[in-house]
Amino acid sequence: MGWATFAIFVLGIANFAMGKAVFESGHPLFARLPRSSQLLSRRASFFTEFVVLCLALALSVEGWPGFVFAYAGYTALNALATWLVLTGRL
Repeated sequence: MGWATFAIFVLGIANFAMGKAVFESGHPLFARLPRSSQLLSRRASFFTEFVVLCLALALSVEGWPGFVFAYAGYTALNALATWLVLTGRL
């Protein structure tokens, strides 16, 4: 396991943590959704996050270590969106 694979794995953990924080924040946008839609959106979000993480890890292992920078950019945008939601700016 190379440094890029390890970095993507750590960034993936951060992305899952940010997703959980957003869904548990009680944001009014989510509070207006019916309970079934909240559950479905949470599952869809985590499934999509898992697929993106698996693809990033696969590309990293197959000899594309530079892909860590693309995944880091994705994580940075995710962090910005999480910050906007959690601080009430969105």
